Amino acid sequence: MYGDIKLFSGTGCEKLAQEVSAYLSVPLTGRDVVQFSNENLFVRLHESVRGQDVFVIQTTSPPVNRNIMELLIMLDTFKRASAGRITAVIPYLSYARSDKKDQPRVPITARLVADLLTTAGADRYMLMDLHAGQIQGFFSIPGDELTVFPILSDYYKAKNLKDEVVVSADLGFAKKARNFAVEQDAPIAFVEKRRTGNSAESESLTLIGDVAGKPAIIVDDEVDTAGSVCNAARVVRESGAKEIYLCFSHAILSGPAIERLRESPITEIVTTNTVPIPPEKRLPNMTVLSVASLLAGVIRRVHEGHSVGELFDGYHIYA
Repeated sequence: MYGDIKLFSGTGCEKLAQEVSAYLSVPLTGRDVVQFSNENLFVRLHESVRGQDVFVIQTTSPPVNRNIMELLIMLDTFKRASAGRITAVIPYLSYARSDKKDQPRVPITARLVADLLTTAGADRYMLMDLHAGQIQGFFSIPGDELTVFPILSDYYKAKNLKDEVVVSADLGFAKKARNFAVEQDAPIAFVEKRRTGNSAESESLTLIGDVAGKPAIIVDDEVDTAGSVCNAARVVRESGAKEIYLCFSHAILSGPAIERLRESPITEIVTTNTVPIPPEKRLPNMTVLSVASLLAGVIRRVHEGHSVGELFDGYHIYA
C-alpha cells in the first residue's frame, strides 16, 4: 500500500532515533531543522518522501513547546511533500496529565495536542505509557500505545530477587502495578497518597500491604520532581523493606528531582530512554534501558501490516 520506510528524527531524541535506525537497518533520512534568531523554526527534507511510509521519532520532553512545535512543522512538511502515510512516533507525550477538567475553568490540553498532531498531518500515532490510557480516545486517527513494562519486567526477572513485593507509588497506578506484579509473580502493596489541588507537592500517608524484610520494587509511569516516589520510598523503608528498587517509564527529572533521588533510600533506579537523560542527571545507582528494539519492532510490523499485539504475547500488560 505504501512505499519504503522513510525514518526521520526530530532534535528531541536523536540518539534514540539512531538506535532505532540501527535495529531496522534503515538509515535516518536527512533533514535540516533551523531555528532563526526570532525563534521561528524551519524544516527542509533532503530527499523526496512522495508516496513513502514516513515515521518521525520525536519525544516532547523539555524543551516541551519547542519539541512539540518542531514535530508539528515536520508533520506539515511531510504532508505537503505528498508522503504516502505519516506516523508520529512519540516516546513521551507532554501535557498527558491534562486529560480532564478536574477544576473549574481549566483546559484539557492533552486533547488539544492530539488535535494539533492530526491537523498537522499525522495519519497514525505511536505513544509509550500514557499517564491515562483513555487519552487514546482523544485521537481521531489510528495508532498504538506501547508500554516499556515488559522491558522493565525482564530486567527484574534477570536480577532474580527473592520474595520481592511490587509497590504502586499511588492508587491511581494500581492496575498497571498489579499487572507488573503478576508478571513478576509477586504480591503487591500500595502507597496511599493525597494531592491537594494542582500542587506539585503530595503527601504519602500509609502503606497498604506487607514489605517487612523483603525487597520492594516501586513502580510508576513518570517521575517529574520525584516527590511522590521519594515519599513512597520513605514509607516503604519505614515499613521494614530490606531493599528498595524504583522503576518507571519516563525520566523527566525536573527541579529538585535529582537531589531528592540522591538522598532517598533507594538501592537502584531503573528507567528508560524515552526521554534523553543528560550526564548531570545520571546518578551512580541509575540504570537506563533502551526502548529502541521495541520501537523498531513495532515500526516494522506497522509498515508490513502485521499485528503489534503479538510482540507482547505472554505478558499481562492488557489484563
